[in-house]
Amino acid sequence: QVQLVESGGGLAQPGGSLRLSCAASGFNFGATTLGWHRQGPGNRRALVASITGGGSTNYGDSTEGRFTISRDNAKNMVYLQMDSLKPKDTDIYRCWALVNLREYWGQGTQVTVSS
Repeated sequence: QVQLVESGGGLAQPGGSLRLSCAASGFNFGATTLGWHRQGPGNRRALVASITGGGSTNYGDSTEGRFTISRDNAKNMVYLQMDSLKPKDTDIYRCWALVNLREYWGQGTQVTVSS
C-alpha cells in the first residue's frame, strides 16, 4: 500500500532553515506527482510545493521563493528545503502523492518558527 513518511521538522529561528524529507513506497515513484501541503487549525490545508515525475515544479504563494522542492527517484524520496523561515511558516507539513488520480497523505511533521 501507499506509504509516505515525513521527517525533518522541528523548531527553527526566524531566518533559519529546515529540510523536510519524505520516504515513499507502494507505488511507481518515478511516474508520480508528489508534493508538500501545510495544514493548520481547522484542517485548513494549502499547497506548499509539488513536483511531477518529470521534475516540473509548482509552488504555493506562501513560499515567496524561499522553498525548494526536489526528488530522488533512485531513493524514492522527496524533499522540501525551507530557507529564510518566518513565524508564519509554522504549521504541520504533510507529504502528498497523486497515485492513479487518488490523493495520499503522510502523517505530517510539525514545523515551528519562533525565536
